[in-house]
Amino acid sequence: MFPERFSNLPAYAFPRLRSLLDSHEPGGPVVHMTIGEPKHAFPAWVTDIITENAAGFNNYPPNDGTPELRQSIADWIKRRFDVSVDADTQVMALNGTREGLYNASMALCPETKNGEKPVVLIPNPFYQVYMIGAISVNAEPYFCAATADNGFMPDYSKLPEDVLKRVAIAYVCSPSNPQGAIASREYLESLINLAEKYDFKVFADECYSEIYRDDKPTGALQVAKDLGADPERVVIFHSLSKRSNLPGLRSGFVAGGPETLKHIKRLRSYSGAPLPLPLQRASEKVWADEAHVEENRRLYAEKFEIADEIFADIPGYLKPQAGFFLWLPVEDGEAAALKLWKETGIRVLPGAYLSRDVDGENPGKPYIRVALVAPKNDVKAALITLRDCLYQ
Repeated sequence: MFPERFSNLPAYAFPRLRSLLDSHEPGGPVVHMTIGEPKHAFPAWVTDIITENAAGFNNYPPNDGTPELRQSIADWIKRRFDVSVDADTQVMALNGTREGLYNASMALCPETKNGEKPVVLIPNPFYQVYMIGAISVNAEPYFCAATADNGFMPDYSKLPEDVLKRVAIAYVCSPSNPQGAIASREYLESLINLAEKYDFKVFADECYSEIYRDDKPTGALQVAKDLGADPERVVIFHSLSKRSNLPGLRSGFVAGGPETLKHIKRLRSYSGAPLPLPLQRASEKVWADEAHVEENRRLYAEKFEIADEIFADIPGYLKPQAGFFLWLPVEDGEAAALKLWKETGIRVLPGAYLSRDVDGENPGKPYIRVALVAPKNDVKAALITLRDCLYQ
C-alpha cells in the first residue's frame, strides 16, 4: 500500500527527459544544457580546509551548524541585506537548500487553516520540491502562473478570498528558476503585506541571488524588516551551490524568526541530515569571501551577453535578469527538445516538465530551459547551433 496523495504525480523532470530522448540517437556530439550544475571553478582553498579538518568525519556534526558557521552566515546576511539576525536563534545550516525548502513545510505548515485544509501557493513553473513539500503535509498545492505578462512573478493578490483565507505558506523564487526574473521591492512589499493580512508565511527561495547582471536582487528579509512585518513572517533559503560553484558541498542555510527556527530545528533533531563537520568548516570561510563570487558573476555576465547577441532577433526572447538559465520561446518545448537532440545532440529541458497543467494550460509548454553552466566558448558554440536548428 502506497500513500494515495503521491500516486498521481508525474515523473520528475529528468526521468521524463530521458524517456523523451534516450530512445533516439543524438544528431551530433552530446552537449548537456539541462541541469543547473555550476561548472566554474570553486575556490581552491576549499579543498585545503576540508583536508585540514578531515578528522571531523570521525565525529557527529553539530545538528544546526557550528557556532562559527552560523555566525559567518549571520554576518553575510548583515553585509548583503543589512538585516541583523541572531546566529544562535535565527539561523540553521542546511544539507542543501532542497532539504530546507521541503522540511520547512513539514515543520511549519498547520494541519488546518481557519478550520479548513491549508493551501500552499506555488509559482508555475516551479522548483519541484515546493509541490512535494505541500503534498507531504496534506496541504493543497495551488499553482499560480508566472508568465511574461506578470514579469514571471505570480500575482497571489488576485486569488479568490476563500483561497487566501486558507493559505499557510507562499513560495516565491527570486531570482526565479527558470526565467531569471527578479522580484522588485514593490512586489515583495505587496506579497509580505498580503501575508500579514491573511496570516501566512513567505518562503523566499533566494538561491540565485548572487548571480545577477545589473542591480543586486532585493531580499525578502530586508523588505520585511523595512516594513516592520512580523519577524516570523518571512523565511529565507540560500545556498553555496550557485553562489560559489559548490553544488556537491550540499551547503546552505535557512533564516527567519526565532520561533520559526525553533520549530525547524526541532524537526531537524529528529529527521534531518546535518552537514559533515569538515564541510561546515569550509562553508564558514566560503560565506566570508566575496572575491570568488564577483568573478563567478563576471563569467556568467559574459555568457549572457553572448546569448543576447545570438538571440537578439528571435521574437519573444527576453534577457534574463539573473540566474544562469535561458527561458527560450518555442512553439512546443517537448517537440523542440526532441528536434534539437535528434538533429544536433544538444540536450535541453522542455518547460512543461517544470510546470503543471492548470485549467488545461501549462505555462511552461512554449519554452525550453537552457543552462549556461559550461565554459564560455562551449556555450557560444552550442547556442549558435541551437538557434540555427530551432529558429531558422
